[in-house]
Amino acid sequence: MSFTLNDLPLRDDLRGRSPYGAPQLDVPVVLNTNENPHAPSPALAKALADAVAGAALGLNRYPDRDAIRLREGLAAYLGHGLTSAGIWAANGSNEILQQLLQAFGGPGRTAMGFEPSYSMHPIISRGTGTGWVSVPRDVDFRVDVDAALAAIAEHAPSVIFLTSPNNPTGTALETDAIERIAQAAPGVVVVDEAYAEFRREGTPSALTLLAENPRIIVSRTMSKAFALAGARVGYLAAHPAVVDALQLVRLPYHLSAVTQTVAVTALEYADELLGAVADLRAERDALVAWLREHDFRVADSDANFVLFGEFEDRSRVWRDMLDRQVLIREVGPPGWLRVTVGTSEEMAVFRETLLRVTGR
Repeated sequence: MSFTLNDLPLRDDLRGRSPYGAPQLDVPVVLNTNENPHAPSPALAKALADAVAGAALGLNRYPDRDAIRLREGLAAYLGHGLTSAGIWAANGSNEILQQLLQAFGGPGRTAMGFEPSYSMHPIISRGTGTGWVSVPRDVDFRVDVDAALAAIAEHAPSVIFLTSPNNPTGTALETDAIERIAQAAPGVVVVDEAYAEFRREGTPSALTLLAENPRIIVSRTMSKAFALAGARVGYLAAHPAVVDALQLVRLPYHLSAVTQTVAVTALEYADELLGAVADLRAERDALVAWLREHDFRVADSDANFVLFGEFEDRSRVWRDMLDRQVLIREVGPPGWLRVTVGTSEEMAVFRETLLRVTGR
């Protein structure tokens, strides 16, 4: 008997769609998912193991439902006068975004984003029954604020996504642009700052806007700068009323005791982990300069990745790189590719391979 997805009572708006996912391939140089290439140090790994072993003794009990200790640690890390009341944590920033859409989106409501941007924003919106409105970015991948204000006036979105630094372009967004959009927004404005720690010197965070703008929400992750992609820890900073709203939709005990313990321990090693971030920033800036020296077009990046092009057949370049055991990402506007900043050794292989593939 043949039975397929089409035989299930799937929602009509999900039929024909594809799940999110970058290729997971076993090659020597993996530069396609914006992970931090630096594994935890032996000292941090031991601290994590010891902490998890301690937490294991209590796994017969449910975890702290409100993750108070973790939220206190995150508030101390972020500063800006934040307290645990204005912090919320979940399984990766994607669950944070999902909870926000469950609370503020849904059937009959609309979310808006400025594309190209993070592809999970429309996917999670549609998954929660929220309508999606896409507003194009300008030729430099920046948000045209006047176009944004016009789109807000037309569509009255309940949720607006602003991504800074933007994925896949790496583009940061000025705080005055965020403020202008927030002042016009009828709902909440989510500033997705998953790559915030990689910003170039002097690039501000939307955290500076929270005290005067209670409808602005800043989403962050520990997957990138804290090298905890495998632990799945995301969080947000916002007015405490936003946290109250998320309590209405969050699943009970959604953040495991092990996850909370790992995140709290990593925060204790923040200085060490952010030291590696400084090295990645330097490697990124060197890569941008090198690509431009070799006549590639490159988007300015405040993230741990670089969008570069333009190629008549980017799929061929992607495949030729993969044939030589270097995995990058075919994503973003046509003609462009994205590479994650890896170790200096990985980037040396990337440079050599790219020149071979493109004949430069």
